[in-house]
Amino acid sequence: MNFASSILHPSQWSVRIRSTVASTLVIAFCLVIAGVALVFVLANSLQLSAIDSSDARATQLAQQLSGESATDLDPSLLSTDSQIGIVQIVGADHQVLAQSPGTENGVLSQRVLEPDQSESFGRVKLSDNSDYWLIGRGVATPTGLVTIFVGADREPVETVVTTVAILLAVVGPLVLALAAFATYRLVGSALAPVERIRTRVASISSGSHGERVPVPSGNDEIARLAKTMNDMLARLDEGAQAQQRFISDASHELRSPLSTITTALELAHRRPELLDDALIEDALLPEARRMRQLIEDLLTLARVDESDVKQTKLAVDVDIDDILFNEKKRISGISDVTVTAAIVPVRVNGDPRSLTRLVRNLVDNAVRHAETQVWLSCSETGGTAHIVVEDDGPGIPASERERIFGRFVRLDSPRSREGGGSGLGLAIASDIAVAHAGTITVTERPGGGSSFDIAIPTNQD
Repeated sequence: MNFASSILHPSQWSVRIRSTVASTLVIAFCLVIAGVALVFVLANSLQLSAIDSSDARATQLAQQLSGESATDLDPSLLSTDSQIGIVQIVGADHQVLAQSPGTENGVLSQRVLEPDQSESFGRVKLSDNSDYWLIGRGVATPTGLVTIFVGADREPVETVVTTVAILLAVVGPLVLALAAFATYRLVGSALAPVERIRTRVASISSGSHGERVPVPSGNDEIARLAKTMNDMLARLDEGAQAQQRFISDASHELRSPLSTITTALELAHRRPELLDDALIEDALLPEARRMRQLIEDLLTLARVDESDVKQTKLAVDVDIDDILFNEKKRISGISDVTVTAAIVPVRVNGDPRSLTRLVRNLVDNAVRHAETQVWLSCSETGGTAHIVVEDDGPGIPASERERIFGRFVRLDSPRSREGGGSGLGLAIASDIAVAHAGTITVTERPGGGSSFDIAIPTNQD
């Protein structure tokens, strides 16, 4: 799109230009309305003032003529000024008895008004092109009935109104130009921090860490925008670093079983007689199972990261008591640890597969570190389902209770790799709980050991 075409399309204008044009149009509209109103009010005010002066002069003349003839009038009452342009006294026979000096027109009106009768004749234009607002009043004098005509001069009023209109027409565009210039500069100044933020954001690449946008002084919308963007960049940096750590940890975890399997296969390749049942059962199969379990855990984490359980089609009613009952049966069949369950009917809305994995991970963790016994229970309080998994093991230090939910985090012996964990079970459980708008808290069980409390809302809207 070329320059001329972009000028004709306001959608292609910058914010600075759109703001300038909009403010200029608004100011222009206001100036036009105010100018028209000012001219109208001024013209009306001057007209009323001139007519009031004419009416006052007619009243003075009527008061004096009521006691004397027109030839005996005070000459000052017949004089003109900036408002009164003509005065004329006419007899009942339409003869001019007296008039203001310099008047060469004939009778201003053929109307003969009765005593004390007043009338406005509106705008009257005489033969010499003079223009007046004419009023008349009838008076009974000692010599007979006369009519007083007083005309307010329109020319001074029109001159003042025209002058004001011209001044407004000249000053208006100057005001608009000044307003447009000021708006353009002010908007440009206000948007300058935005341009600096845009420039900085454009220079930030995926490999940049710790980069932040400049925050202008003050606490206006742009400053808050910059702070919000910096918070977002900080979260992105944190996420990128966590992803890098995750990839590094996953590579490290996968390297160990792969190395074991590769070494065993290479040995068997050189000495086939060593590939016996003992090598397969003691080295190859355990490491292969471990690697498979680790890959499944990684895939589970990826699914939890990429989806929201509440928004998937898998969100259905799930009976927590059934899950705990099945876990009790499972552990009783594969372990010597005693499992005690206190189960009541509890139902939540969620992904049954994920919730089963959540409970199983915590139960497996409890069985792995229990001395002799594991306790399972569930309950519902105030619209929240609680699942409690406890063991009588060595417990978890208070300083480590937040860190254990990190990925690939293992505590020192006895909670170590040799205990059978990959460091992902609790991380998966925590992510599944968060996906169901829930939480997991760890406390010390009375009498020793650890207690995991899962809280999940029963109704997730």
